Amino acid sequence: MTGPIVVGVDGSECARAAMEWAVADARRRRLPLKAVHVCERISRGFDSRKYCLGVLEAAADSARAVSADVEVSTELAEGNVVDVLIRQSASADSLVLGGRGSGGFAELVLGSVGLAVAGHAGGPVVIVRGPAAAEHGRIVVGEDGSESAREAMAYAVEQARARHAQLLVVHACRESVVSAYAPDYGLMLEDAFQEEARAARERMSLWRAENPDVEIMEQQAREHPVPALSKASATADLVVVGSRGLGGFASAVLGSVSHGVLHHAVCPVAVVRPRAEKP
Repeated sequence: MTGPIVVGVDGSECARAAMEWAVADARRRRLPLKAVHVCERISRGFDSRKYCLGVLEAAADSARAVSADVEVSTELAEGNVVDVLIRQSASADSLVLGGRGSGGFAELVLGSVGLAVAGHAGGPVVIVRGPAAAEHGRIVVGEDGSESAREAMAYAVEQARARHAQLLVVHACRESVVSAYAPDYGLMLEDAFQEEARAARERMSLWRAENPDVEIMEQQAREHPVPALSKASATADLVVVGSRGLGGFASAVLGSVSHGVLHHAVCPVAVVRPRAEKP
């Protein structure tokens, strides 16, 4: 995607962290940056447009101060926050949001607005939680062989390449559909895990062949993906998940897995939705 990195701004501390992350990403990947603010009608007699323009210009000035190498543009929008952000994502390389905000961006992660944006955006959505600055030199991605996971892998590889970072691929064991009371349950479960691990190694060998300049490591996790990815986030600069997947990563946006990762990850989280999907 050749569009700009779009960052939602509202004057909050979390929005400033999102801007910091977006500027760094734009600089590394040599992409333009667009700051977007959704103006809401606050009260009669209050010049909301003037206030909103002030918020937007302050954010743009801070971006330019961080890096003069990044082309920065702005857009003041009106309307429903979710609808505006989803429309912006359609032509964006990615959409970057703070973990919480004020006004139109309030509770973007913890409430329904953030889930709606991540679940229906036209491309990657990055929710910035924790420090925005890179510290570990590692990108973590959840992978299960689904189409959504392939999109997440492609985004994670690009991020790792731009950062000259290691890519750690986490394969979480899928939940078994076999009854725990079935004969030889333990053996069947182990066979299923080993088969999934073998298939994952084959997929990773293809990714390594196509991306020899990126160090790709693997982790086979015998646990639910939420704790697996949350623990991995402690030594990661970014955790990447697909919008939905198979088994352990199914419903990674709209279900409990996404809630868990977004609540418990201690670094920015990117939710990648295949662009061919229709919201």
